[in-house]
Order: sequence, then C-alpha cells, then structure tokens
Amino acid sequence: MSVSPPNKFNKRKILKWLSLLGPGLTTGAADDDPSGIATYSQTGAQFGYGQLWTALYMLPFMTAVQEACARIGLVTGKGIAAVVKEHYSRKVLYAVVGLVVVANTINIGADIGAMAAAAQLLIPIHFILLTLLFTTGILLLEIFTSYRLYSRILKWLALALLAYPITAFIIDQPWPTVLRASLVPHFEFSFAFLFIITGVFGTTITPYMFFWEASQEVEEEQAQGLIRDGKPRIGWPHIHAMRKDNTFGMLISEFTTWSILLVGATVLHNSGVTDIKNAADAAKALEPLVHSFPHAGFLAKLIFSIGIIGLGLLAVPVLSGSAAYAVAEAFDWHASLNLKFRKAYGFYGVITVATLVGLGINFVGIDPVKALVYTAVINGVAAVPLLFLIVNIAASEQIMGVYKSGWLSKTLLWATFVIMGAAAVALFFTL
Repeated sequence: MSVSPPNKFNKRKILKWLSLLGPGLTTGAADDDPSGIATYSQTGAQFGYGQLWTALYMLPFMTAVQEACARIGLVTGKGIAAVVKEHYSRKVLYAVVGLVVVANTINIGADIGAMAAAAQLLIPIHFILLTLLFTTGILLLEIFTSYRLYSRILKWLALALLAYPITAFIIDQPWPTVLRASLVPHFEFSFAFLFIITGVFGTTITPYMFFWEASQEVEEEQAQGLIRDGKPRIGWPHIHAMRKDNTFGMLISEFTTWSILLVGATVLHNSGVTDIKNAADAAKALEPLVHSFPHAGFLAKLIFSIGIIGLGLLAVPVLSGSAAYAVAEAFDWHASLNLKFRKAYGFYGVITVATLVGLGINFVGIDPVKALVYTAVINGVAAVPLLFLIVNIAASEQIMGVYKSGWLSKTLLWATFVIMGAAAVALFFTL
C-alpha cells in the first residue's frame, strides 16, 4: 500500500480547505472598507481602549447575520430582494430596496471621497479631479471587466490592511489593560459614545453585506451548475461549506477591526489625538510601523493610502453591485457582475447612477473622513429594519424548509436586532 508523502498530503488538505472559501471571505474583507477604517480609527482615538470589547462581542452576531443571509441565497437560489418580492407586499419590497439603495449610495460617496483624500497625501492633485478619476476608473472596470478578474487583481492591495495587526503587535502595549478592555464591556450613556458605537455597529453589521453575500452565493451556485429548473440542488454539505467560509471571513474581519481599534487607541489617543480631522491624522496611526525608516511619515501615508484606495476600489463595486442586485431582483432584470453590459443594461444602469450620485455627495463640502463616520452611523440605523426582515425569512419553514434557522441562529439574530435597535433609539434619545 502506497502512502502519500506528508508534504503532498498537507498541500492537498490546504488546497481543499481554501477551495471552500468564497463569498464569506470576500464579504468579510469588504467589511473593512474605508468607512470601517475611519470609524474604528476614530473610535480608538476618541475613547482609547473603551470600545475595544466591541470587536469580540460583535463577532457571533456578525457571523450569525451573514450566515443567515448566505443561507437564504443558497437555499432559495435568489437574492434577498427577490425573496421579499415573492413572499411580502410591494410596500415592503420597495421600502427594503429604497433603504439599501440610499444607504449604499451615501457609502459610495464617502468611500470615493476617502480614496481621493488618501491619494492627496501622495500627489498634489485637486480633490474633485481625483474623485472624478476614481469614479471613471471604477465604472469602466465594473462595466467592461469581469468582477472575478477585477477583484483577483485588486485584492492584493487590500493586504495593506495587515499594517494594522503588525503595528498592534510591534509597539509597546499595556497588555493587561488591553486584555481587560477586550473582554469587559464599557458603556457610557452619552451622545458621543452612542454616536460612535452606532457607527461601529453600522460599519460592521452593514446593509450592503446582507444583500451582497446572498447574491454572491447565488452566483456561486450558478457557476457550479447547482441551480436546475430554477431551484438549487443542494444538501447539508453545501450548508456546512458555506458556514466554514462565512465563519473564517468574519473572524478575519473582526480581528482586523480589533487591530485598528487598538492601534487608534495606543498610537493616537495615548498621544493626545482624540479627533481625526483628516486623512493625514488617520495615517499617523501607522507611523510606529515604519518609525525606524527614513521619511517614516511619508511611508505611513503611503501604506495608509494604498490600503484606503485598494479597499475603496474593491468596496465601491460591492456597494453599487449590492444596490443593483436589489433593484434588478425587484424588477426581474438580469443581474450579474459577470454579465456583459448589453445583457444587463438595467443592472449596470443602477450601478452607474448610484456611483454618480455618490460622487455628487463630495461636492457639498463635507470632510471625507468625517463623512465616512457619518455613513457608518446611517448604516447602523438602516440595518435595524432589514435585520427584522432577515430574521423572519431565515426562520420561515415555508421559505427555507429544513434549512430554516435553528434555536442558536434565531437567538443570535434576535439579539442583534434588539441590540442595534436599542443603540439607534438611545442615540436619538440622547440627541
């Protein structure tokens, strides 16, 4: 009997495991978009280690929400808007689609502005011209290339996010304090605290991720030939594979969140920077990573800018794409980022309009870094009614059959809805 060499066996195991990773990993990576980086950095700068615990405690809720969204897409073979259209009234459908389109459009504008502000740290070009260049480039790439090819090239730029975990561990940290702050929740009933924590919730458990992951699961099924006669042919092995993918993606996302919060607290807050006014302030958080190199300030700006621009180039198509999926599903249009323009002009029309309207937000004079934080707060409020709908769809035996939510999923989903709803209500109350 022949035995495979250990290195070949391990390689096969690794490749098999990596083959399970798909929409969950992509969604988790897209979650740490420019809005996320700005919000987490501002949180660390403003409250120090006071909200470090949110990264750990959000992980099970974020995982449960995204698992439910992915399961809806996998089981029904339809995006969330298509499921709502089939089982709910038109008023509910239009409200859901309107909510995600508005929230995503605002987010698109904030991300484009952040990319331009980050680029200005490196090159002396006017802010508006940079927003126009980024918008044009993104639209051309979205419309005329496959998103699979587009993301495969640009995802390497997102590796700049590794700068935050690396920085977190190379600088001197008060580890007992950090550990305690990571495990023990701290809460303040003030507008400032509730405003930023709503933003943290909103940029972590965010509406565009709900629609994106569900629709991407459908795209994966179609690519694998699992949908026949309009119905997915799946079993529990597909559900288990999706859950592994989803869990890994959310773990990576929340570890990055924790690292950004920690770096913001140690580098910015502890040195007296409690309010991030612009991109240059945010970039200072990475200076310890390159402090021993000549021109450390410029290197920090370079790493920060590459991360913001790379993640923005990935996130804007996700934002406009998830909005377009919702609209296309509502009106039975062809929808796929892998389709040519002539085969899905309505879908690409929504992408174009949402991106251009988002661009227009940058002409009203709001600071791009502040806009990212405001966007996160808006998402935190908008997510609440959408969560209520997702909880009910995922638990419905009529829609999900044997793959409906179990007791653990329902408990976590309802807890997420209550917590985010309470934060939104408390925010308005303190206002």
